[in-house]
Amino acid sequence: MRGRVRIGDDQVVELAEMFRLMSDPTRLRIILACLDHAAAVGEMADRLGISASLVSHHLRLLRAARLLQADRRGRQVFYAVQDEHIRSMLSDMVDHVAEGDAEAEGSA
Repeated sequence: MRGRVRIGDDQVVELAEMFRLMSDPTRLRIILACLDHAAAVGEMADRLGISASLVSHHLRLLRAARLLQADRRGRQVFYAVQDEHIRSMLSDMVDHVAEGDAEAEGSA
């Protein structure tokens, strides 16, 4: 078990901003789309059924918060969750939600 985490007020504000950004369902879907492999704006727009300009707007915010990183490959930019802390936290939360769904189905 981990000890009590102590961070400064500035880090608390930064952390709260990250959670605020992830609380938007569209932004969370964008992050999850980049969890397993890097994705370009067009691919995310097609997959999520939203415009490329809206994806780009959200990506700007997510990159500024260091939730996603960009990698230019020729003329395209690919986005990915490269920070292992973010990847691990999101993967654990996805597993947690899936477990709850499986338990609910099992008791029905």
